Amino acid sequence: MNSNVRSIKAQRGETMPQIDAIQTELRSTGLDGWLFYDFHHRDPIAARVLGLENGMGTRRWFYLIPGRGAPRKLVHRIESGALDALPGKKLVYASLEELQKGLARIMAGCRKVAMQYSPRNAIPYISLVDAGTVEMVRACGCRVVSSADLVQKFEASWSAEQYASHLDAGRVIDRVTQEALVYAAASVKNKSPLSEYALQRWMLEQFRIAAVITDEPPIVAVGPHSGDPHYEPREAGSSPIRKGDLLLLDVWGKLDRPGSVYYDITWVGYLGAAVPEKQAKIFTIVAAARDRAIAFVQQSLAAGRAVKGWPVDQAAREVIRNSGFANYFVHRTGHNIGQEVHGNGANMDSLETHDDRRILPQTCFSIEPGIYLPEFGIRSEVNVYVDGAQARVTGPMQTGILPLLS
Repeated sequence: MNSNVRSIKAQRGETMPQIDAIQTELRSTGLDGWLFYDFHHRDPIAARVLGLENGMGTRRWFYLIPGRGAPRKLVHRIESGALDALPGKKLVYASLEELQKGLARIMAGCRKVAMQYSPRNAIPYISLVDAGTVEMVRACGCRVVSSADLVQKFEASWSAEQYASHLDAGRVIDRVTQEALVYAAASVKNKSPLSEYALQRWMLEQFRIAAVITDEPPIVAVGPHSGDPHYEPREAGSSPIRKGDLLLLDVWGKLDRPGSVYYDITWVGYLGAAVPEKQAKIFTIVAAARDRAIAFVQQSLAAGRAVKGWPVDQAAREVIRNSGFANYFVHRTGHNIGQEVHGNGANMDSLETHDDRRILPQTCFSIEPGIYLPEFGIRSEVNVYVDGAQARVTGPMQTGILPLLS
């Protein structure tokens, strides 16, 4: 195979799509190229798509995959080997003048290129290239458009191995989550002091034993803290877990191996024998919103309709709005899941953004509506994987708040 169309090795432990596959996609979408740029490792998307290991990264580099022909790269003289693992003709610069001239040379013939850019920061996950660099590319006579759809296809889509890693991580996380609820109940029953923070540390130790890693520790929240969607228990000031508390566990992790992807769930339990009526009512509404969003995706795909992120959010949000709790659902319905828990594919969002991206096959996302009241909050979270015309929930679904004490 010609070196200019050879497969690029990725950190995720597999052969990434060939450059010719990217070029085919560029031609089909009317793009002259996909221009990658990085400085101080600010763009992890570029690293994953191109399969680059972390080097020094103290100088700017550019890498263009054109719609046709060999890739082109521009690197600094003192880090001239930064892109040597990639095919293509290399230009070297040292001065700012040489950088500008070199950029114009690698952009020759390009009128429209994609970059990790999002107009008006509409998709923050993609908006990684600074405005000044975009201005430099535009000065070469080239229009810059968002790479969001390319990223979703070539970075956010999972391989069969990644899907398997998601399921494997899920088995561990589901078990640890249920065991944590049991552990909390036993501590209350035995009158053994247990705080949110201590339960969080216990869960992390179970992760360590099972070789599961996480970018941030799980959320363990009782009472009013459960009404804070991103509550972080601290060693100092963490609440004790007591009888009569609502306990919310938001748990995410992945296998400790290259290329693995996350699994991300939320469950709630009640440290008593009978769940209070108001909490049960709120859970019923949240679960109905969750189920409506899932059904919307499944029914749309089965009918052959393209599904975008924002209408999925609307489907869930309508259920909560009609129940009178619209002001207490303060975040999007779901996020893409990948090698980072918040991945770079389409989000189920019409609130924080208006995500107009189509949900692609072999991508995964969370569905996690919530209602957050001053005294407590309820969220129910599952993961949905899209495979062709099917969308499947990849783990168990909670049907009611678990009463944890008999």
